[in-house]
Amino acid sequence: MKILIPLPSYGFDPTEAAVPWKLLTEHGLQVTFATPKGTKAAADRIMVTGKGLKIFSNLLKARKDALQAYREMQASQAFTNPQAYPDVVPDDYAGIYLPGGHDKGVKEYLEAETLQNIIPHFFMQNKKVGAICHGVILLARSINPMTHKPVIYPYKTTALLKSQELLAYNLTRLWLDDYYLTYPGLTVEDEVKAALQSAAQFVPGPQPIFRDTRDNLRHGFAVRDRNYLSARWPGDIYTFTHRFLTMLNE
Repeated sequence: MKILIPLPSYGFDPTEAAVPWKLLTEHGLQVTFATPKGTKAAADRIMVTGKGLKIFSNLLKARKDALQAYREMQASQAFTNPQAYPDVVPDDYAGIYLPGGHDKGVKEYLEAETLQNIIPHFFMQNKKVGAICHGVILLARSINPMTHKPVIYPYKTTALLKSQELLAYNLTRLWLDDYYLTYPGLTVEDEVKAALQSAAQFVPGPQPIFRDTRDNLRHGFAVRDRNYLSARWPGDIYTFTHRFLTMLNE
């Protein structure tokens, strides 16, 4: 079974890309990465190193297990040799997974018309779709050619919460400016809600204070609606991936 994971050239969240890659490949699935020009991608350096996060480094940067998965992913054949967005053939894949990331570099990915034209295929063919954090924005911007509505228009979903996005911004804005606001003035939650038939379809879940782990999914949260699965932040990643694997194997 082949799964497509598109990434920007730079700026994706290392946890949201590497942990699912590791677990999917451990379960025998074949992952193909795609980048704008088919060159090797790189994660957000601040999330990898914690540099610039100051006293909030341990709170906000990627965890040790995610960084280990990222190092393994960096060395993999699939990650080293991605496809270019225009070369992706959707029929080759059983599903697509859209990681997030908040560095301004992810705009290249979120605004890619090529991806926005590919994504409706997965919904129209009833394939499996997963998205987390800012990745849900791509679904809000991908238009179903049959309905002329965003592909997630009739679905329940979650995404990065407005409260999470603004908290990270307010904690670090004195020295990182708007680093945590990919689009200043428009939060992920606001854009995603605007793409839905009703704002009530947006499911915030429990207060995201603690992160889940590989061995303890108690604190994770994900929303499934038919063949679409969404989650909010790196703290949901193991719960999300576990449920995505279950969905893929149905």
